[in-house]
Amino acid sequence: MTPPEIVDSHCHLDFPDFEGELPRIIDSARAAGVRRMVTICTRLRHEPRVRAIAEAHEGVFYAAGTHPMSAAEEPMATVDELVALAQHPKFVGIGETGLDYHYTADSAEVQKVSLRVHIEAAQETGLPLIIHARAADDDMARILTEGYRTKPYSCVMHCFSSSAELGRAALDLGFYLSMSGIATFPKSQELRDIFAAAPLDRILLETDSPYLAPVPFRGKRNEPAYTAYTAKTGAALFNLTAEEFAAATTANFDRLFSKAATQHGAA
Repeated sequence: MTPPEIVDSHCHLDFPDFEGELPRIIDSARAAGVRRMVTICTRLRHEPRVRAIAEAHEGVFYAAGTHPMSAAEEPMATVDELVALAQHPKFVGIGETGLDYHYTADSAEVQKVSLRVHIEAAQETGLPLIIHARAADDDMARILTEGYRTKPYSCVMHCFSSSAELGRAALDLGFYLSMSGIATFPKSQELRDIFAAAPLDRILLETDSPYLAPVPFRGKRNEPAYTAYTAKTGAALFNLTAEEFAAATTANFDRLFSKAATQHGAA
């Protein structure tokens, strides 16, 4: 029986964890029904190698930005730089960007400047913004809302594991919440409740691999194939079959990442 098609909307295929194994990793993903994935560049100086991975593999797309935890040590991105990168046919999103005050609160002001640059690039290109948020809910909700009121844009809260309040703020702006392996952890019931209360048409799936492997692989290296295990948890939350949940989240991905959907349809 062929598994239903699902999409890993956020992974890091250029990380050293996958070195020398990418063909096998991607083949395993396809066998599990994960026929498309977005690999994320977190430092713009690494964009060429991330782009090369997307160019070399069918069904692999990419996005690029400056991760908030790196904002203070990387050159400040510019809107023009991000807009120029977005001309590539497989470049489908802006980021990941955002705010992280858990480990890097000392660079909060630089992170805010970087986030606003990425918001403007999303507004200019029409590509979705990819947000990393940790321990910065109030500032995150405020900056995302201020930017949206200036000029609307689309956005996904990647690997969403923040408060219900930030989740509602994002959903109120028309944004999406992405479900990672964290949702499968036994102690994540509060997070599962947030997803269950969200509209089905605003849910995406991701691995954030090589991090955050879902149960039953928790503590091991994550990979795109394991999106299927998070999808199983998501289907149960919405009282859907695996096929129904896969179809819904894939449609959501195609709506948000419309550039990837167009490429896929043309393939």
